[in-house]
Amino acid sequence: MIFTAFGKALGQVGDPRFRRVLLLGIGLTFALLVAAYAALLMLIQSLVGPETSLPLIGEVTWMNDLLSVGSFFFMMLLSVFLMVPVASAITSMFLDEVAAAVEARHYPHLAPVPGLSVWEGVKDTVNFLGVLITANVLALVLYALFAPAALFIFWGLNGFLLGREYFTLAAARRVGLVEAKRLRRRHGATIWAAGVLMAMPLSVPLVNLLIPILGAATFTHIFHALWRAE
Repeated sequence: MIFTAFGKALGQVGDPRFRRVLLLGIGLTFALLVAAYAALLMLIQSLVGPETSLPLIGEVTWMNDLLSVGSFFFMMLLSVFLMVPVASAITSMFLDEVAAAVEARHYPHLAPVPGLSVWEGVKDTVNFLGVLITANVLALVLYALFAPAALFIFWGLNGFLLGREYFTLAAARRVGLVEAKRLRRRHGATIWAAGVLMAMPLSVPLVNLLIPILGAATFTHIFHALWRAE
């Protein structure tokens, strides 16, 4: 079911309505990462300055350039962790549009829905971002203790958290938060597995730009499959 849902999401990339949201999501995600990189460069330049004094060498002028180049590769690595909260924020912003486009094509018999209110969406997003960031900060201890398994811990943790968020948002717009949470508890293993499959490509630079919107579409299909089964 999960792979079928993802296949349907990929198959809709050519849909003009879906493609518009996908491109907006990619553009905003890229802009957020560029802004983070620009902030990192400014911090390096303010700390190092045009000239730096090194022991035994003296004044050097190339340290700033070296750190700037190194910061690019550091930022590529950091984007793996940054993409998790970014994916959550992007999904919250565009899920209604993505879900509407998916339902218009694949579930045209369903009546339109008002979706969540702006306040409910903002409150849920802020609360979830707090949980997401706190969990990942605490997980740094596990990454250090179990370094060989760090990537798997990252996928498992964020797959669990993102799966809950993606599914809840996709379900709540049609059946409400109470029923969405009931469905989430009943089908927790499926939702976690789907979340892990979303978290894995989030750890691949550039590929991760596509995942927030495709993930929202995939979880819309997963919600409908589980809802229909019940």
